[in-house]
Amino acid sequence: MALSDKSSRQSLIPSFLYSSSSTVSTSHKSFALDKTMLGAAAPASSNSGVSSPARNFVVPAPNEPGKIEMYSPAFYAACTAGGILSCGLTHTAVTPLDLVKCNMQIDPAKYKSISSGFGVLYKDQGFRGFFRGWVPTLLGYSAQGACKFGFYEFFKKYYSDLAGPENAAKYKTFIYLAGSASAEFIADIALCPFEAVKVRVQTQPGFARGLSDGLPKFVKSEGYGGLYKGLVPLWGRQIPYTMMKFASFETIVENIYKHAIPTPKNECSKTLQLGVSFAGGYVAGVFCAIVSHPADNLVSFLNNAKGATVSDAVNKLGVMGLFTRGLPLRIVMIGTLTGAQWGIYDAFKVFVGLPTTGGVAPAATELAKA
Repeated sequence: MALSDKSSRQSLIPSFLYSSSSTVSTSHKSFALDKTMLGAAAPASSNSGVSSPARNFVVPAPNEPGKIEMYSPAFYAACTAGGILSCGLTHTAVTPLDLVKCNMQIDPAKYKSISSGFGVLYKDQGFRGFFRGWVPTLLGYSAQGACKFGFYEFFKKYYSDLAGPENAAKYKTFIYLAGSASAEFIADIALCPFEAVKVRVQTQPGFARGLSDGLPKFVKSEGYGGLYKGLVPLWGRQIPYTMMKFASFETIVENIYKHAIPTPKNECSKTLQLGVSFAGGYVAGVFCAIVSHPADNLVSFLNNAKGATVSDAVNKLGVMGLFTRGLPLRIVMIGTLTGAQWGIYDAFKVFVGLPTTGGVAPAATELAKA
């Protein structure tokens, strides 16, 4: 009695009894059982897809216990949880870098470089100053990560279904771009209020200790609408960033498995797969930092100064300043951040029994059966 190698299911039912996976959903795999095995011969059904003189009927295949079904509510819930861990933990961990970066953008005369910036920050605020604003950072980027990764998986599947199997495989990069842009549009609405308070707390010492006193003070000063003053620049920063982050990651990882690793992905160890996820994420993060940096400068400027406009930022920072001020530090920060995010996200997926992200170009047959 042969075991099914393709699905890796530990089933006692012979694999040849399963019907073609290209004609049924993976969530409802079935096998055709010849009625002659039960002693009742009949003409073969023209729709059964099995060459047999006897009529066939379909019996559901057993589900693998402990596994999450792809594209089920449990799958999207797991991706959402992975996104919370991925973004919330990593952004909180790099709070000191973020503090120096924001202050370099707002007050370049005082925070002249990365090394001197850390020294100035320590002199003014002590060691505790390196983690000022960590609570809005944790909560804000946890909310963003939940929406970013959860909705990306949803929209990637949704747009693939709209395009159809062949077009989804042919135009996979456009699917990645559209899915990530849609997800980030929602994610930034969740992030924006926390980001506004975070920047004000980090760049104006004495404004507030953190989120608990900073949020009411911010609302009293600028109203609830002020929390979303930076939403459009945030979209301008984060949507290109996330489009680059997801599309380039998927492409980089696919090419790593295609050209750098001789073994097919499904035969690689989980440790190697997670290493590829981190490497692909780091390289993608460098591209992300460059693409989104001008908008990042705008967000910091607008959230720091009451009543400030985009034209004020351009006049003060200059066009070149928008593209270059704080960029080296942001490349280091975002590269590390993005690599760690993909590593954590895929590690969580492996932990709950899901495959790591990317690595294989979507085949029409694979998309058709999903």
